[in-house]
Amino acid sequence: MTDRAPQPVDRQLPTEESRDLLALVREIAQREIRLRAAEEEDAGRFPREVFTLLSEAGLLGLPYPGEYGGGEQPYEVYLQVLEELAAARLTVGLGVSVHSLACHGLAGYGTKEQQAAHLPAMLGGGLLGAYCLSEPAAGSDAASLTTKAVRDGDDWVITGTKAWITHGGVADFYTVLARTGVEGPKGITAFLVPGDAAGLTAAVPEKKMGMKGSPTAQLHFDGVRVPDSRRIGEEGQGFSIALAALDAGRLGIAACAIGVAQAALDEALTYALDRKQFGHPIADFQGLRFMLADMATKIEAGRALYLAAARLRDAGKPFSRQAAMAKLFCTDAAMAVTTDAVQILGGYGYTADFPVERLMREAKVLQIVEGTNQIQRMVIARHLAGPETR
Repeated sequence: MTDRAPQPVDRQLPTEESRDLLALVREIAQREIRLRAAEEEDAGRFPREVFTLLSEAGLLGLPYPGEYGGGEQPYEVYLQVLEELAAARLTVGLGVSVHSLACHGLAGYGTKEQQAAHLPAMLGGGLLGAYCLSEPAAGSDAASLTTKAVRDGDDWVITGTKAWITHGGVADFYTVLARTGVEGPKGITAFLVPGDAAGLTAAVPEKKMGMKGSPTAQLHFDGVRVPDSRRIGEEGQGFSIALAALDAGRLGIAACAIGVAQAALDEALTYALDRKQFGHPIADFQGLRFMLADMATKIEAGRALYLAAARLRDAGKPFSRQAAMAKLFCTDAAMAVTTDAVQILGGYGYTADFPVERLMREAKVLQIVEGTNQIQRMVIARHLAGPETR
């Protein structure tokens, strides 16, 4: 692995403030994240101190209102911050995206009193959040979730199990979707649950192929009591809140994917320029030059796609179809680019001495989380042709 920092991406940013922000993010990424990423991922170490630093720097609440400690940045800028962080270490970039997802419900659907009580600590007070929708038997079919919340006076009592929870067991708060009424999407309600709530326990984290530094665990709710003041939105509104959050979250995954792909291209290009065979740098050989060109094209196309969707969101226009397209294309591109990066490095690419094998393993999960890419194709097709008639 080279210690040389990659060349900054030539970004089109809307303001001088946003250009300064991206410069700060690059500095933090290089100084505090990138150089330790391989060692800490190999050890399975979660970098909580990095998230504390990002919170202190105002980077955990970028797309949220300034009155509650947010950065009031457009998604166009926030997503490019995620890309830079993910290029340094996906555990961090994806972690910031998940934290933002966990804040989305309260920021968008909470009362003024709830927002004033909780958002300042969530956005800039050093807290870290997680999002609890999936369950062992309810993944892609999230509307079939069975975790229940039963009303008991002024409280709700939550019982059930959530699965595949990023930051499970280390988060300070969880946005939890639970069934409070009829079967299907109309019987689901959202709650803000403290991480230290009585009756809430985390299982041993999953043993994963990649992102070993990011804990992913089941959460068990054994009669967890939550006051009604922590209910987000109306009863039965939870599934629509979850879908709105996922539209935004899919853009976060797309940006992270392009960050991973960019990191892989940077490594492959550096290696191809330095490595000599037959008396020439291997970057002189047309077969590899064409691979590099295709990798760069996929990255530029993916970046343009997620930014176009972000600008729709910033303008208050519908962006669900474009978010699904961005998540689909960018994560497939990341898988292709990282695989090609391993090929360009040859045998060295298959070793842990270079980061491309880790990037390839990490890219795989991005095709799965926050809606598999098969689900994204279903979403896109429904926008084009309407719901299935079967």
